[in-house]
Amino acid sequence: MEPCYLIGMTKKTTSRKDFTQRAFDVFNQAIGEAEPDEELTGKKADSQKGGLKGGKARAEKLTPEERSEIAKNAAIKRWGKD
Repeated sequence: MEPCYLIGMTKKTTSRKDFTQRAFDVFNQAIGEAEPDEELTGKKADSQKGGLKGGKARAEKLTPEERSEIAKNAAIKRWGKD
């Protein structure tokens, strides 16, 4: 049976590393014992490829007037009044 103060609390499930874990990774990289990053495969790799090309391709298709209009709208949304 769970203690009453744990009822309703969820377990923390993040893959974020704390300071000591990051420091250990940096140390391993420095001495050459770091594990290689795993390469993306399947849908994730395809998604990343599209994302890397997408913004550049869109920018090339836009006219200077369209880019200006997009920038103005973005500034209004960010700093303008509701």
